[in-house]
Amino acid sequence: MKFLLLTFVGVVHLLSLSSGKTIYKNDISQRSFQEIKEEIASYGDVAKAIINLAVYGKAQNRSYERLALLVDTVGPRPSGSKSLEKAIQIMHQNLQEDGLENVHLEPVKIPHWERGEESAVMLEPRIHKMAILGLGSSIGTPPEGITAEVLVVTSFEELRRRAPEARGKIVVYNQPYVNYSKTVQYRVQGSVEAAKVGAVASLIRSVASFSIYSPHTGIQEYQDGVPKIPTACITVEDAEMMSRMASRGNRIVIQLKMGAKNYPDADSFNTVAEIIGSKYPEQVVLVSGHLDSWDVGQGAMDDGGGAFISWEALSLIKDLGLRPKRTLRLVLWTAEEQGGIGAFQYYQLHKANISNYSLVMESDLGTFLPSGLQFTGSEKARTIVEEVMSLLQPVNITQVFRAGEGTDINFWIQAGVPGASLLDDLYKYFSFHHSHGDTMTIMDPKQMNVAAAVWAVVSYVIADMEEMLPRS
Repeated sequence: MKFLLLTFVGVVHLLSLSSGKTIYKNDISQRSFQEIKEEIASYGDVAKAIINLAVYGKAQNRSYERLALLVDTVGPRPSGSKSLEKAIQIMHQNLQEDGLENVHLEPVKIPHWERGEESAVMLEPRIHKMAILGLGSSIGTPPEGITAEVLVVTSFEELRRRAPEARGKIVVYNQPYVNYSKTVQYRVQGSVEAAKVGAVASLIRSVASFSIYSPHTGIQEYQDGVPKIPTACITVEDAEMMSRMASRGNRIVIQLKMGAKNYPDADSFNTVAEIIGSKYPEQVVLVSGHLDSWDVGQGAMDDGGGAFISWEALSLIKDLGLRPKRTLRLVLWTAEEQGGIGAFQYYQLHKANISNYSLVMESDLGTFLPSGLQFTGSEKARTIVEEVMSLLQPVNITQVFRAGEGTDINFWIQAGVPGASLLDDLYKYFSFHHSHGDTMTIMDPKQMNVAAAVWAVVSYVIADMEEMLPRS
């Protein structure tokens, strides 16, 4: 998805931390970095209270137990499904019962795709039933399926080089896993590139850091002017096996059947709750995760964990009787998996108030034991965030990395709002991502406690500091 770059003036500026001079739009507040550092240090006791409550106190394991109840009750929550809407209604009620403020649902329109029955059987050089998962928005095959010879390639470059061999065939991509951001292009663009050279379908090696014969699904995108062909992910093991077969000169034939269908956009909601600010209620620190998931597993890791530590952050702050100066806003996004559809509509609705957003936060890379915080913003803002993270020394999580991001908050980050995301074990995350393995079994309550503590300390302190985070 492409993001619009916005320019804006009249927002809070911090011109030089290193020089000790701070100039804001109203020219009233002029504080040295030493003063800001001392202000942050004054939150030491509050940070310890949040950590103690989350990790050792009565709130320990609460986010895990809340999450387990939802995903065991509702299951996976694909965009446009009744299970997603049931989850949204449950969360709306939960947030009200938790005593949070301004709990409401904001209507959005989201895609509705269903995979239906699907199968892939290798017919030559031997009979082998393959595990597959169709990719989001893919069309289906005719009822009788598609039976065709296979062309195995390892890259788009090899596909283009061998384009004359591809016509009428099923293209199988056996691309090596480098990292998610580089390798996922094969899942997203694989069908288009195969269709350009006349293929009748495409099968993509799952984008996974580790595999025990489990396919991984995800969104794929068609392109105007290029024929739409069915596309699915296969296991790492089957992709590598067919690559070996092809290297030996074996003729490979597959019968692919997919009952996938795209339906008209469905009604859905972003779910919102707040702790209203005591001094600057119009200013916002946003914490978030997405409530939708793919239709396999339970959506516990992606992104139940992120959604529930975001709720937990507000619960911890409320339980301690804290009320920050600016508003803490929880948003549980809908249809993130389709490219941030709910978040884009939220951005369109709220971007007129962009100068009031101090920080946007999204947890969507797992809630295993955090390594630290990823942050995107000005160097002055980064220096402040580094000081805030030093308050998490009691749990030994103080690092600030580059490239804070999230599908749902990138709209704001591209427009200049500082953004943060939680970083943890990405190898583990992408082992289970978008697969049948994304269940409560891989979630760890103690690690979720720590993740929630990090999320609560960062969001509270930045929401309660006298000034907003400076922008470039």
